[in-house]
Amino acid sequence: MQDTIDLKGSFDTASDLYEKLRPGYVDELYQKLFSWIPLGPVSKAVEVGPGAGQATLPILRTGCQVTAVEYGKNFSQLCREKFKDFPNFSVLNGKFEEASLEEGAYDLVYSATAFHWIPEEIGYAKAFSLLKSGGVFARFANHPTPNKENQALADEMDRLYEIYMHSSHPAEFGEEDAKTLSQIPLQYGFSEVFYALYHRTRTFSAREYLSLLGTYSDHITLEEQKRKGLFEGIAQAIHRHGGTITLYDTIDLELARKP
Repeated sequence: MQDTIDLKGSFDTASDLYEKLRPGYVDELYQKLFSWIPLGPVSKAVEVGPGAGQATLPILRTGCQVTAVEYGKNFSQLCREKFKDFPNFSVLNGKFEEASLEEGAYDLVYSATAFHWIPEEIGYAKAFSLLKSGGVFARFANHPTPNKENQALADEMDRLYEIYMHSSHPAEFGEEDAKTLSQIPLQYGFSEVFYALYHRTRTFSAREYLSLLGTYSDHITLEEQKRKGLFEGIAQAIHRHGGTITLYDTIDLELARKP
């Protein structure tokens, strides 16, 4: 049942599928990040919650030493294998809140679609403590919105979610949301802050989309019969309304600098 399974840890049960189907991040995001904190072989970074490593490679390619802190055992092993050719990469399996890391030693602490799992007052305070003076904390995430231009499909899917999950798709992530997130670090000692939004689209067949849904914690932990009914209904709806579904991704980036 959904209330008996650790939502944060549920991703680890679908680590291989997660690696195949969860997207990475756009080049423009990394260009902005590197303009704030140039990285090289003498740099050190902590990645909070790498998952399947969707945001890891661009940092590793700079030559920067990356220590990833990953809660899931399967994800930890997946990343060790995936980046085994990078001697500048290591993984700590455990919670970021409990990880033993040297304070004041890092140029960058970053987290991609994972920092929301950490209590705000613990996560930001720890990120601040780990950074050198002038170091940067980067938080970014992907927020997909389905069916923006296919209202009939959107309405049918909303009805299905109300039936099986007693919920509807959240409102589209926008600039005010990013602005609000960008101000949080100021409460924990950071000084200069910045935010930006990036956009892209992805199109899936019904089968591909259901596989993607199988990587989301609230779908993974849904009671089996409800999940089966929801997925069958979504597949039928997609087939009735054109045969594909398009996701409109909004990727937010928030940056903060330690004085």
